Amino acid sequence: MSKRDYYEVLEVSNAATDAEIKKAFRRLAMKYHPDRNPDDAEAETRFKEAKEAFEVLSNTSKRAAYDQFGHAGVDQSVGGGGYSGGGFGDAFSDIFGDIFGGGGRSRVRKGADLQYNLELSLEDAVAGTTVKIRVPTLKHCTTCSGSGAKAGTTPESCSTCGGHGQVRMQQGFFSVQQTCPNCRGKGTTISDPCNSCHGAGRIKENKSLSVEVPAGVDNGDRIRLSGEGEAGEAGASPGDLFVQIHVKPHPIFERDNADLYCEVPISIVTAALGGELEVPSLGGKLNLKVPAGTQTHKLFRMRGKGVKPVRGGPQGDLICRIVVETPVKLNTEQKELLEKFAQSMGNTTKHSPNETSWIDSMKKFFEDMKS
Repeated sequence: MSKRDYYEVLEVSNAATDAEIKKAFRRLAMKYHPDRNPDDAEAETRFKEAKEAFEVLSNTSKRAAYDQFGHAGVDQSVGGGGYSGGGFGDAFSDIFGDIFGGGGRSRVRKGADLQYNLELSLEDAVAGTTVKIRVPTLKHCTTCSGSGAKAGTTPESCSTCGGHGQVRMQQGFFSVQQTCPNCRGKGTTISDPCNSCHGAGRIKENKSLSVEVPAGVDNGDRIRLSGEGEAGEAGASPGDLFVQIHVKPHPIFERDNADLYCEVPISIVTAALGGELEVPSLGGKLNLKVPAGTQTHKLFRMRGKGVKPVRGGPQGDLICRIVVETPVKLNTEQKELLEKFAQSMGNTTKHSPNETSWIDSMKKFFEDMKS
């Protein structure tokens, strides 16, 4: 029976990269693995077929020979279906590590990354600042230099795995590697632990740091401090610290990306006659000219008075939203003056175009309901 094309078996093109070939084999192996398909002869055949194709195509020299001569170029090296060679075993162990809990060589783990939530005022977020923070973390034990062993001693090679951190386990018709249960993958054990860290190699501490906050940061931005996370196991490199920015609400301004918004209340006299107002900005006071007849919710844009984005780009604007304020607590004289003012306007619609338009729309709405 002739063998199928290896690229066809793995369902990839002959231009597939090593990563694509490994991904394809992983997918097929997960699907047809005998332990997942007990008593299924067809699945076992498909698994062996994919395994053979992967051994050839994942090896540079074998793949070159196969591409040039086909199956004839690799029959001798494959040995009629025998799967020798360390390269395949390593890749195979990596691929099935997540099924059987193994798959990696003995290694110490890099320290965990940490996150610190930093609250800032809007002013500090826009201008930038330096903040002192204290972070609870794990650091390398100075007594044992992170080894976990008592001074004058060193960790010993694990007797169970011989220092490899992995033990070979039989799974069905083939063997796979698992993390060593004795040393938990470290490859070493400690018979005389350090008195300070009790063999952990790390101790808890509160670390003080200065965080340089760049100008223009916003809610959700993160500042990465490399190497300021938790110390790694057995002297491994530390993780990173991520400072998460939270900008506190401001009593005057609201931020929308690079723009700032603020509400500006004005009297009905200023709205009707116009005038000049002082409005706030993060850089100081600004003058705003309000034209006669300004309506509530009118927006005035003051160019370049917003925020300079932290990632570059033009400075945003300050946008003033007008709110016309109705006078309250009027005395008798003021009420009489307003009544005279209303009488002087008569029934003309030219003074209240928005009200007139709204009344017309309302009338049409009710007429449509009746029809």
